Amino acid sequence: MNDSGTSVGDGDGTRAVRAGLPEPVKNEPTLPGPVFAAHFHLPGDVSGPYTYGRDENPTWNLLERAIGELEAPGQENVQTLTFASGVAATAAVLFSQVGAGDVVVLPDDGYQVLPLVRAQLEAYGIEVRTAPTGGDAQLDVLEGAKLLWLETPSNPGLDVCDIRRLTEAAHAQGALVAVDNTLATPLGQRPLELGADFAVASGTKQLTGHGDVLLGYVVGRHAGAMAAVRRWRKIVGAIPGPMEAWLAHRSIATLQLRVDRQCATALTVAEALRERPEVTGLRYPGLPDDPAHKVAAQQMRRYGSVVSFTLPTRARAERFLEALRLVDDATSFGSVRSTAERRGRWGGDPVPEGFIRFSVGAEDPEDLVADVLRALDESSE
Repeated sequence: MNDSGTSVGDGDGTRAVRAGLPEPVKNEPTLPGPVFAAHFHLPGDVSGPYTYGRDENPTWNLLERAIGELEAPGQENVQTLTFASGVAATAAVLFSQVGAGDVVVLPDDGYQVLPLVRAQLEAYGIEVRTAPTGGDAQLDVLEGAKLLWLETPSNPGLDVCDIRRLTEAAHAQGALVAVDNTLATPLGQRPLELGADFAVASGTKQLTGHGDVLLGYVVGRHAGAMAAVRRWRKIVGAIPGPMEAWLAHRSIATLQLRVDRQCATALTVAEALRERPEVTGLRYPGLPDDPAHKVAAQQMRRYGSVVSFTLPTRARAERFLEALRLVDDATSFGSVRSTAERRGRWGGDPVPEGFIRFSVGAEDPEDLVADVLRALDESSE
């Protein structure tokens, strides 16, 4: 259990650098190394914070405190739990909060795993309704729901919904609200400040930012609801490894530096793509003419590292990706190394065959834009 009420500084950079650090101890490291332990010394009764490695670990606890300080600075009684992956965190919220006969509302344009989650919820006798993220369309199917799941910006389409508006409507009829905050990161958006009950994310992406850690987390404001999430984690054993937790905590120190660089470059890339006639369906919430910009500007402080667009054909998209020199053809997003992929190759997203999800890294903006424009030129042949 982690209380994020203690502020470590007002600025995002200060907070990221200091988040979750223990009180300094002479001759000890600033951030203690990972604790590898399946069991702990436990003579007599079972009181105390650490009993068995599936329940608690000191390395997780420091990371959980850090994430709580980023997602909900200054808010008291907020708890954070880390998981082995973002999907594990998502499942923990959904399957711990609803049961047979309940209604869950999901976005129909969200992360690719959500259709699998929907099928499993329905197998348990839970009614699932879906609607698009854009235009706050989930409001139309909210009646009688016990849990509303939002993903904003959506992955991969980058639509945005009004978190505060949807949360107020959900709470008015007794529903809980969870927001997938993966793409925005806590430096771009804080769902709990906008009224949500849970902020859920894949720490695999920009939070850790190096493409080498699988991690997820849940931050929640209600003790009872978070106790159920913790119980689910214990039952399924979806815990992070201590090395992954330590690497994640170490990486958070550079979060603000990475996010600011990547967001600024993402806008530059989007502006360059806007000038290309072969590019259609360009989306980036930071563009003033993006359909989501007005709502995004009201609730986001940074617009993320992902740009999406469509090239005329599958073949053109594949030639473009092959021609890139500074961009890896890989899935996921948020890494300091730029990645891109033809998203339709997975078969689970309702996108055109030439749809590209482009994750902007920390390369020099001029070099990255030049690489993108050259690849567009070469792929036109």
